[in-house]
Amino acid sequence: MSESISAAPKSSAAYRFAVLNSCFIVLLMMAGALVTSNDAADSVPDWPLSRGLSPDRFSWLIPPMIGGIRFEYTHRVVAATVSILTFVLAVLIMRVEKRPLARKLGWTAFGLVIAQAVLGGIRVLYGYPAITATAHAVLAQTFFITVVGLALYLSPWWQRELPQFDDNATPSARGVAAWTTGVIFAQLIMGAAYRHGLFGLWPHLVGAGLVTVTVVLAGIVVKRRFREVPELRRAVKYLHMFFGIQILLGGIAYWAIVATANYTQPTLEYVIPTVAHVLGGALTLAASFILTLTCYRLIRPPVAMAASSAQGVRA
Repeated sequence: MSESISAAPKSSAAYRFAVLNSCFIVLLMMAGALVTSNDAADSVPDWPLSRGLSPDRFSWLIPPMIGGIRFEYTHRVVAATVSILTFVLAVLIMRVEKRPLARKLGWTAFGLVIAQAVLGGIRVLYGYPAITATAHAVLAQTFFITVVGLALYLSPWWQRELPQFDDNATPSARGVAAWTTGVIFAQLIMGAAYRHGLFGLWPHLVGAGLVTVTVVLAGIVVKRRFREVPELRRAVKYLHMFFGIQILLGGIAYWAIVATANYTQPTLEYVIPTVAHVLGGALTLAASFILTLTCYRLIRPPVAMAASSAQGVRA
């Protein structure tokens, strides 16, 4: 642990850069949600260039910013920016970090953003939006929580000497938090599938019910057993806050979908709630993932507790 403590000041720049990258990924997801909500996915028919609809000599770089093109092109510009930032983050981690996992996560994040770009290109060039667009959305969530988790791993807090707690009850707080994150991720898959026409609404609604159960259970388990641990209480607070906002946004988004069902063009009363609902889902997933990682950082696994007990008996 002494090596980690000495490395913490050096990796603080990487930590701040990872946090910055996470914020840009939120902007990227907002840009992508704006493309879908404005029916702008096919506005620019080529990839990786962006000819648009103009024969001008610079149209490959900056297409005419009209109609849905402005949403699709902005999405590509933000995606390119995030790709560059992620590459810089991976290189920076290689320079300042000695921990192998940090280095692997840095290049994993870069690989994910490249895969995300390629999948977006497949969506543009070959279509099949119900499948490719859903996969594109799911990969975006995977990339987001990878960078969020990397930021937490690079944080000075993670690298400090921290007290370790036992959890002898069933189900374990670590397990409940991990299951909550998994259920939320599955729910986001259902939401993306509904949004892109792969599934109907009912799987998404059932998923919302399961998420509610797991989020409430995670809060009960962690708060009752570790009320004295501020990091865990704080993580639960943010999870409940984002989940509560997401439930509210889900109701508003559903109202907007029903209210504008007969409209021929997307309106602000449809676009704003649906985009906000997409972002709310991503932030809820990130909050649950942070809670899970915090549990794994502070709570000893059952195997470690059993070994500790056995040593105590032998002594």
